Amino acid sequence: MIMCACLIPVFLSAVSVAADDLSDLKKITSGMEDPRINVNDLAFFLASHNFDAVPKDGYVEVRLDGNKLKLVPNGNRPGLCDIIS
Repeated sequence: MIMCACLIPVFLSAVSVAADDLSDLKKITSGMEDPRINVNDLAFFLASHNFDAVPKDGYVEVRLDGNKLKLVPNGNRPGLCDIIS
């Protein structure tokens, strides 16, 4: 019983970390604009901010909390990219 009570906060903190990571990703990609950014530049930018980012054919794959997200540079639109799950 005590073991279960100790494990619940650990699982709850993991859930909040996952939400924080996605929130951080959205914040960092929406806070800047560069219409000339390409897939390689975007992957480098995200990796330099401690995201697991890999350039692919036309998009950047970001592994976040066991999920793979596709990020596509968005040119002249606001932010650096569109996040596609």
